[in-house]
Amino acid sequence: MVVEFTPISAALGGIIIGLAATLLLATEGRIAGISGILAGLFKGGSDKLGALPWQAFFVAGMVGGGILLRFLAPELVATDVQLSAAWLIPAGLIVGVGTRVGNGCTSGHGVCGLSRFSARSLVATLSFMAAAMITVFITRTLAVGAFG
Repeated sequence: MVVEFTPISAALGGIIIGLAATLLLATEGRIAGISGILAGLFKGGSDKLGALPWQAFFVAGMVGGGILLRFLAPELVATDVQLSAAWLIPAGLIVGVGTRVGNGCTSGHGVCGLSRFSARSLVATLSFMAAAMITVFITRTLAVGAFG
């Protein structure tokens, strides 16, 4: 299934992401970097929200939002993954290691860091984008059929 790009849905998604990042910064003083939030969830977070760390609420909101969208507008949720688990699992692990080495991911550096004019986030985001372009080129052009 191909979902068509629409400026309205892109703008709405950007506004929601921006509001979530702003709310997290205003209430917790934290950057909305998903890799850091997940890492913090497993090693314990702040106690401003009680016994359950704020990271748990953030992750629950992301997962719950996806589930809610699946029921309300299933046509917007793409579920056609053409790679096998044998490729997806190592790829996910490599991305996870990369985000820890780079001290953040696309949400932390790309969304929050760039909006704060962070030079470090600019370098990180350009690195992510270059790696993504090279990966797409290799997997779709040079290794056609090898990643199925």
